[in-house]
Amino acid sequence: MSYQEAVEQLAALAPELISQPGQPRRKFSLDEIRLLLAALGNPQQRFRSILIAGTNGKGSTAATLASILVDAGMSTGLYTSPHLERVNERIRVNRATIPDDDFARHFFAVQRAAAGLIESGALHQPPSFFETLTALAFLHFAERDIQIAVLEVGMGGRLDATNIVDPLLSIITDISLDHMEWLGATIEKITREKAGILRLNGTLITLPQLAVANQVIGEVAAELNVRGVSAVPFMPPMHDAPNGPYALEVMGQHITIDSPLIGAHQLRNRALAIAAAVELAEEHNLPITAASIESGIHHTEWHGRLERIQDSHGAESSTEWILDVAHNPAGAWALRAGLNTTEKPNGPSSLIFGCLRDKPVEEMAQILFPLFDKIFLAPIHSPRATAPSELLAAAEKTGTPAQLTASVEEAIALAAAYSKGGRIVIAGSVYLVGEARRRVLELAQGGQGVGQHS
Repeated sequence: MSYQEAVEQLAALAPELISQPGQPRRKFSLDEIRLLLAALGNPQQRFRSILIAGTNGKGSTAATLASILVDAGMSTGLYTSPHLERVNERIRVNRATIPDDDFARHFFAVQRAAAGLIESGALHQPPSFFETLTALAFLHFAERDIQIAVLEVGMGGRLDATNIVDPLLSIITDISLDHMEWLGATIEKITREKAGILRLNGTLITLPQLAVANQVIGEVAAELNVRGVSAVPFMPPMHDAPNGPYALEVMGQHITIDSPLIGAHQLRNRALAIAAAVELAEEHNLPITAASIESGIHHTEWHGRLERIQDSHGAESSTEWILDVAHNPAGAWALRAGLNTTEKPNGPSSLIFGCLRDKPVEEMAQILFPLFDKIFLAPIHSPRATAPSELLAAAEKTGTPAQLTASVEEAIALAAAYSKGGRIVIAGSVYLVGEARRRVLELAQGGQGVGQHS
């Protein structure tokens, strides 16, 4: 069976978060993934793991920590979601994405195991999209004989398929309102779901955040006798520029933190990764040093997060593109803050925007749209996409000129013509940024007005 067949069959599982007419909403538990992994030989037990949950920043934290582990000489798996351009991006070993042949082979192994469980009556429904990918990732990690995996929780934590592992550490990043249909309508309820990754007598790495989130995390940690480790000592002095290198004392040594991930919000994600790395070195005897922390942070790869792609002409008329997967209000505020720390464009600024219908589009519009001279509203190829009429209505309430476009490619072309010599930001959804990034980089490689990736 081919890779293309595997991807197509996996895609058919994707509407797992969409309520189908006349069908009950899918219920998630760890029982299904536990049975599936047992049928596959429990590959997740063949390597050590770290779990990272939160609303925003968990992917950046995971990518940074995994990069540190790789530069420390450890064979390291990284499992993240969602992907930008290809599903293979979700599964990496030592920075390399899973090869197509391995992806297909493991996918059909998972399918065969699931079919056997369904036939025997042990499973009552096929594994979900995310359960399938999680099992596939664990098979790949075990086959590659990795030493440790950094696992980003998909949604929530308590019932997430990744939560089947017994982690060395649990990390909780910033929590805000998102996925409320599934996790609850309050910060308290959402935090309790995220805190489901904590273990009895385990270790938690975190930073202070919203008071109600702090309270819930503290309550769950106390119930489980969890040892808390604060990442506050690894935050830089607040007067340091958020986008430049800064000095930090780590493990008794002075190092320079120079990350490709810019924006003030990345300071928190980076601090969490550093705190986790130090904990792994000092409490679990992993071969991590201050030098590997410095090097790993510098070599972090995580696209679509305030990612800048600059016109290669380098003249005053060059256009700057910024791609960011801000997909909820907290992400929108982080993007806004990040834009405020960069140099002002020389020409008109525009935003290419689209989002899913379970996002508060009006709130996101109020945060972002007034920063720009014009908004180009682009369709997203997802059954969960916000209707164009809703996007336009949200834009009208901000008073910012907006135009509906028929495709992402048309939005890019119109924005490029409008903002020549200025700035174009693409944000609102991972789906949108993934599709747009491919097109922008194609233009860069073809020399058609977009140049070097920075």
